[in-house]
Amino acid sequence: MNHFTLKILLPGFIVALAFSSCQKKQGTVWDDNKTASQLNHGGSSLWGADGEDSSLAGPVAEDFIPLQEEDLKAQLADGAIPQPFETPGEDGSSLPNAAQFHAPSGELAAIFHNLYFNTDDHILRGQEQLSMISAAAAYLKAHPKTFVFVAGHCDQRGPQAYNLALGSRRANYIRTLLVERGVDPNQLHTISYGKEQPLDPRNISEAWSKNRRAEFKIFNKS
Repeated sequence: MNHFTLKILLPGFIVALAFSSCQKKQGTVWDDNKTASQLNHGGSSLWGADGEDSSLAGPVAEDFIPLQEEDLKAQLADGAIPQPFETPGEDGSSLPNAAQFHAPSGELAAIFHNLYFNTDDHILRGQEQLSMISAAAAYLKAHPKTFVFVAGHCDQRGPQAYNLALGSRRANYIRTLLVERGVDPNQLHTISYGKEQPLDPRNISEAWSKNRRAEFKIFNKS
């Protein structure tokens, strides 16, 4: 390719690249047990080349744990757990969409409270949180017409695609724990909001700890 041809092609390539970058959606949500490991190509590249940008503040490259589909299956045995029979909000479903599920209140608020995660992690740490899972499982087994959305959330650090996948891992991990304790998989649905719904918008460690969470939304079918 001669110098003249390169001068013609290069501006067109830059314009095409910029246009492609503008097509990314904001406020994306992943529903119903999506892992989207296909979006993670190369792990640490998702955090940027040097990790200095404040919008990408997070684990340094050597601490980064890339999301892998096989890792998810191995840790959660996700392939062995059936998906819900109904998809909330779809035509013909007896369940409303996720927006119609409500935050637990009264007695349920003491059972289905938020669960929290370490940075870059989807595993619950501590007996207190695991005890909450057992209590939630006992309630759901005794109330088969109660349905739950488990919502996975992340802190504000890192790219959107990474956080959506991590939020999905968190929600699916909770679902797996509940099914392992005898809950009907059809009562449990998952959704990931990634970093789109922080409880605390401040860019400090205390806020990040609050935002790395799983939340429960409830629907009682009469």
